[in-house]
Amino acid sequence: MYITKQGQAWDQIARAVYGKEIYADFLMESNPKHLNTLIFSAGVELNTPKLPEPRKDLPPWR
Repeated sequence: MYITKQGQAWDQIARAVYGKEIYADFLMESNPKHLNTLIFSAGVELNTPKLPEPRKDLPPWR
């Protein structure tokens, strides 16, 4: 669970929670009722599930 701060956007929250902005889409998928929000007000509770494990079925040269 993450509690937003005034003025935060999805990418800023993803960086705060997961360490990289690229996980903003994963964060958005995990919080569908907030998809229409671009800039958050303070105190919004967001679900922050653990990131999925990387796929292990890649060829050995990858």
